[in-house]
Amino acid sequence: MPRDHRPSKSIRVLLAEDQGMMRGALALLLGMEPDMQVVAKVARGDAIVDAALTHRPDVALLDIELPGMSGLEAAAELRDQVPDCRVLILTTFGRPGYLRRAMEAGAAGFLVKDGPVEELAACIRRVLTGETVIGPALAAAALSAGPNPLTARECEVLKASTDGATVADIADRLHLSESTVRNYLSAAIGKTGTRNRMEAVRAARQQGWL
Repeated sequence: MPRDHRPSKSIRVLLAEDQGMMRGALALLLGMEPDMQVVAKVARGDAIVDAALTHRPDVALLDIELPGMSGLEAAAELRDQVPDCRVLILTTFGRPGYLRRAMEAGAAGFLVKDGPVEELAACIRRVLTGETVIGPALAAAALSAGPNPLTARECEVLKASTDGATVADIADRLHLSESTVRNYLSAAIGKTGTRNRMEAVRAARQQGWL
């Protein structure tokens, strides 16, 4: 529908997606909805809050895996700095831990990218009425997976291990002793049922705990 035939109050949408083709396609398709207007498109997580403060969207569609800052971290910042903006996490990775973390960050919905755009548009409208929208398969997977067994500090130490850092590097980065780092890594390895920290990192990522 031509833009001058839209309702006087269109739903203002911010889109955060690092893949240019996907970002352009989503913006185009959502822009064809008669009651929606994509007011901002960003490719980095650390650009989301500034864009939201500038353009004041009603809904922010956030990917999780973004450079600079994850969509989950950005969701928590939006909750604090732009509380009127509802957040929908839209991701390729339907991992149970991601869903739990998204809800903790104040997201109003969590959807995977393989659904039709009409469904996405309907979900945008639903979250603006106060609903929480979660894909049924994602909700079932999250319930069956149970809570994250890792503490916040164990997650932090595992994240610091992802670039091949030594125990000394991690200790220096997190201002911990090397023995404390080893204890956290040992606990994380035990809780994930893995043999070493690299396997623990991989397992935690697959569950969406990191």
